[in-house]
Amino acid sequence: METPLTPLDFMRRTRRRLKDVIISGGENISSVEVEGCLLRHPAIQEVAVVGLPHERWGEAPCAFVVLKAGQTATAEELRIQKFVLRGRAPAIVRQ
Repeated sequence: METPLTPLDFMRRTRRRLKDVIISGGENISSVEVEGCLLRHPAIQEVAVVGLPHERWGEAPCAFVVLKAGQTATAEELRIQKFVLRGRAPAIVRQ
């Protein structure tokens, strides 16, 4: 039986993403821009943002976040970091 991949394993095995633009509800969202904004948070060590299938929006941004040792951050804190300007929030997956 094959062991399922964790989000962090998936990120490490993926060398590059297929595309940098997530189309969510007709809006183009730059995954690179979202990653750059999230990396400004002092607790974040690594982040990868990808588009995941969404029933209503077509795709929805999802952030895979690795925190620095000894640091904490809530999903809500990280949503506010980027999306207060546009009113959109990625799903946050912390490892």
